[in-house]
Order: sequence, then structure tokens, then C-alpha cells
Amino acid sequence: MTYVRAVGRAFALAAFGLLSWLDVLLELLTFGLLCLGLVFFLGPAIEWARHRSATARVLAGRWCGVEIEPPYLPEPPEPERERDGWYRDGNTLYKRAFWIRWSRRLTWVMEDPAAQREFMWQLLNPLVTLLLPVFALLGGPMALRGYGHWTRWWLGRRPGAVVKIGALRWVHQRLESLGHQLGIFALSVVLTAFAVWPVALLLVAPPMAAPVVRWSRTIANTLRREVGTWTGVRIPTPYLPAPPLPTPRPDGLFQVGQQLYEEPWWPVQLSRTRWVMRDRATWRDVLAAVVLPPVSALLALPTAVLVFGGFLGLIDLWIWRPIMATWNVTWPWFSIVGLPEPSDTADALALTPIALAAFLLGLVPTTFLAKQAVRFARLLLGPTEASRLAQRVDRLKQTRTDVTVAQAAELRRIERDLHDGIQSRLVAMGMKLGAVEALVDHDPAAAKRLAAELRSASAEALTELRVLIRGIHPPVLSERGLLDAVRAIALDSPLKAEVTGSLPGRVEEPVEACVYFAVSELLGNAAKHGSRRVFVTVSFDDDLLTLVVVDDGPGGADPARGSGLRGIERRLGGFDGRLTLTSPIGGPTSATVEVPCQLHLGLRPRPGASPPGTPEEGDPRPSSPKTNTSSETA
Repeated sequence: MTYVRAVGRAFALAAFGLLSWLDVLLELLTFGLLCLGLVFFLGPAIEWARHRSATARVLAGRWCGVEIEPPYLPEPPEPERERDGWYRDGNTLYKRAFWIRWSRRLTWVMEDPAAQREFMWQLLNPLVTLLLPVFALLGGPMALRGYGHWTRWWLGRRPGAVVKIGALRWVHQRLESLGHQLGIFALSVVLTAFAVWPVALLLVAPPMAAPVVRWSRTIANTLRREVGTWTGVRIPTPYLPAPPLPTPRPDGLFQVGQQLYEEPWWPVQLSRTRWVMRDRATWRDVLAAVVLPPVSALLALPTAVLVFGGFLGLIDLWIWRPIMATWNVTWPWFSIVGLPEPSDTADALALTPIALAAFLLGLVPTTFLAKQAVRFARLLLGPTEASRLAQRVDRLKQTRTDVTVAQAAELRRIERDLHDGIQSRLVAMGMKLGAVEALVDHDPAAAKRLAAELRSASAEALTELRVLIRGIHPPVLSERGLLDAVRAIALDSPLKAEVTGSLPGRVEEPVEACVYFAVSELLGNAAKHGSRRVFVTVSFDDDLLTLVVVDDGPGGADPARGSGLRGIERRLGGFDGRLTLTSPIGGPTSATVEVPCQLHLGLRPRPGASPPGTPEEGDPRPSSPKTNTSSETA
């Protein structure tokens, strides 16, 4: 009875598995609508397909005896209304929460690694379930249990990275690279679809083209970001800075050339249209939309044909051929590629090396070809030297004011701390010294008590002064350098922190202080938001100091919502540095601090160095105060 029930369930799973292709068809259809500009259907289609996957997990638990937990990241939070009644997303305000909710859910389903595995399961599961009744006839319940493990591998939770060794890791990496090749082709097709509308508007209605071009640039930026994540080849954003808002004349009118306008709307549209038309990156995006799809297809087509052809050949030899032979049906797979069709097991053994060689030969160049496709895309989508200079000038203009304001605020903080803390203690100590002078002749015992209180007050004032000094410039930073200082704050952090990396020398002291406080703020944020572990990586390459802080927190960090992250951005802006934050809902959060600077090789503080203010002649080492964070002044 158990054997018959297993065969019946296998046929039911086979019928249910065929429905997955309907989900695939729906997702491909909505993806095509996305390419045409109808962006509201892909996310709901992916979420609808998850209902089928949920049913598959339930059936695997009931019929196959394999429990499967849902693998998805936590759902994004609902948008919160601001006090003024608006909804905020970054630096943009919305009257209603629909757009924010939709964009968050689309990002949630698209960036979830489980969604990619789920799509592959939808493609492959019908093929597997078609063979399941045959295996159930041979193995009974054991076949169902094997199918349950197969389903759990695709649709179950993966708590950590699976360590692959040897050939498995090589095959896995090459298959990922093949997926990256196909992903580059798909994104280039989307870029082509979205580039048609701006070009048409530029030719027909130029004033209406500026907002459409700015919107279509998000597609190109998505391609730049994703291919950089996949292959490690970065493509910076090439666009010129947006023009400032027009300023009125003394008479209140707005002037554009020889024309005057009463309202700023039309001057804004004209300036943005000129900005879009004169930016070479606009036309290079159009050129990339025309050239990149055929080039990426040309690079991906040979490997895809070999890999899929070899894989389907192996399936045909050892799965489909025996089944078709029992029904006296032939499947002319090998004759399509010009090879003789196998008639028996001996022919299958002879053709197996050919199919396996095609599969492996297609995998070999995938990583190389994926990087070449991205490098070609960088030629068209990357910035030119003129755009780099324009972006840098605009960034320096923005950060100059921020740095001035931040320095003024820091000076006010130091003045306030000195005035309210150290100064008040010194005034109190001075008054007690006067009392000691008055009591020392006629009441020596009271004078001794006041002197003891003065000694205690001086120790407290010294401790407070050291805390203030560490807030201005930590002594450990001057004495040990940036890497050891980062290790010190990691040890003081309540998190389980691990610091790796190396620095062959010392960077400039202002850069060291900037990066030190940035890392301190990032560790504090990680501890505040519930993280347990954090990993800090320090490196220096091509005159670029890079620190990466990764924590296992809940994610969802946004610089627009927190003053701490914006403070880091302002601090880094004074050194032309950048903070890059990746924090999907559910985590992990990865913050990358990049600061261009010079490295002084081999410079290290020496034991017994001269005190501050008396550096040795010709010694380029930065002087450091002889103060320890936990001892008296030397």
C-alpha cells in the first residue's frame, strides 16, 4: 500500500510541477512589460509565484517527509508618515505611501538570493517531476524522499555559505559566471528598451525629455551597480552634475539669455534640457543601448550553447533515451548537432565524453568572458576625464560648506566642554586653594582635608581632560597608527569584532582621524541596532584607503534617516572620500569607507621618541603626545 501511495503521489507531484512553467511564463511576460516601461507587474508576479513554492514546501513535508523552512528575507517595513503628513524616501517626499511601498517590495524580491534559486527551481522542477513517477516505480518512498531533499536544496533556508571543494567549487563558480553573462545580456536589453523613449522625446519634444532621461538613467545605474557586484569591475557614474536652480534678478524676474520670465518653471526646464542634451554621457548611454546587447550576446552565446547543450546531451543519453526506448520513441537531440543518435548503452558510453567535454569546455571561459563584457560596458558607460573633473569640482563645492559647518560645530563643542567641564573644576579648585591659604595657619587639619579634596578634584579634572583629548584626537592613533587604533576600538566594542588587513605605512594624520571616527561611528551603529558580530577589513591600493565594516544586523540602514551616517559622509567629504552603504532588509549591512590619500611607507613611531613640540630635525614622522589612554602622563 505504501508503494502504491508513493507512485500516486509521484504522479500528483509531476502534474503540480508542470504548473511551475506557468509561473515562469508569467514572470517572463512581466519582465517584457518592464522592458516596455510598465514597471508595476514584475514584483507582484514574483510574489504570486511564491505561493506555488509554499505549496511545494508543504507537500514535501507531508508526502516526502522532508520539512522545509521558508528562505526569504524579512518583508520590508511599511512607510512611516512624517510629522508634516508626507512620506519620505531618501531625499524625496511623497504624499502617498504607494510608490515607496512598491519600490521597497520590488527591491526586496529582486535582491533576495532565494528568489534567484526559486526561479531556477521553477525552470528545472517540471523536468525532474516528469521523471519522478519512473523513479517511484523503481524505488517507492525512497524516490519521494530524494525529491524532498532536492526541493529543500532549492527552496529551503541556507543558514550559511556552503563550502565547496575541488571540482564542485570550480563548477559552481563557472556556473555563476555564466549566470552573470546572461544577466548582463538581460540588463542590456532592458537598457535598450528604456533608451528608446528618451531619444524619441529628444527629437520630438526636447523640454519633456529631461525628466524621462533622468528616470531612464536609473536603469543604466542599475546595470553599473549589478555588474560591479557580479564581476568586481566597477563602473562609476559618468553624468555631469545637475544645474542649480535659477536665481531671480533684483526685479524678481528670471533671465535666460535675452528672455525674461516671471515664474522659474520654464527656466528650470530649459536649463535641465541643455544639461541633458550637452552631457556626453546621455548619448553614450544611447550608444551602449545599441551596441551592448549584441556584444554581450556574442560573448555569452557560445558558452551558453556548449553548457546547455552538453547538459541536455547527458540527460538525453542516460535519462530520456532509456525512457523513450521503452515507448519506441526517438528524440533526435544528437542528430541536431550532427552526431549519430545512440541506439544502445555502448553508443551512450561513447557519446558521454563528448557531451561532458562540451559542458566543461563551455564553463572554462565564462569568468573571463563575463569580465570582458563588463570592461566593454565600462568603455561606454564609464565616466570620461571631463565628467570626472566636473563631478569632483561639484563634490568639493558641496563638501566645502559641510566641512566648514562641521569644523565650526566641533569648535563650539570643544569650547562648551572646556567651559562647562574643565573650567568650572579649575574655578572650584582655585576657590578651595584660597580657603586652604586662609586655614593653613589657624586650622591645619581643615587645610589638610581641603588639600586632599583638591588632589581628588585634580585627578578627576585630568581624567576629564584626557577624555576630551581622546575625543579630539585619540593618543593611540598618534602612537600606534590607524590599524592598531581600529583594533583598539574593536576591542572596546561590545560586539564580537574581527579586524583584518594591513597597512604598509602611515597615512596623513587628518585622514587617520577622519577614518578612525568613521569606523567608531559605524561600530556604534552596529551595536545600537542589534548586531552581534562585525568584521572590519583595512586595505590600501592605488592611493586609496579602504575600510569595509560588515555586521550581521537586521539591515535597512539609510543615510537619509540617521544623523550619524550623514555625519560620516560630511566628515569624509572634506577629504574627497566616500561612504558606500549596502543594507538590504534582513541584513547583512556592509559599509565601505574610501579615502584617496598618500601612504608614508615605513614610518612608525619609535620608543623613546622626542616629546611633542620638539621633533627631531629631519624626522618626517608625525609627532605624538606621550600620553597613554590608561596611565599617567610620562
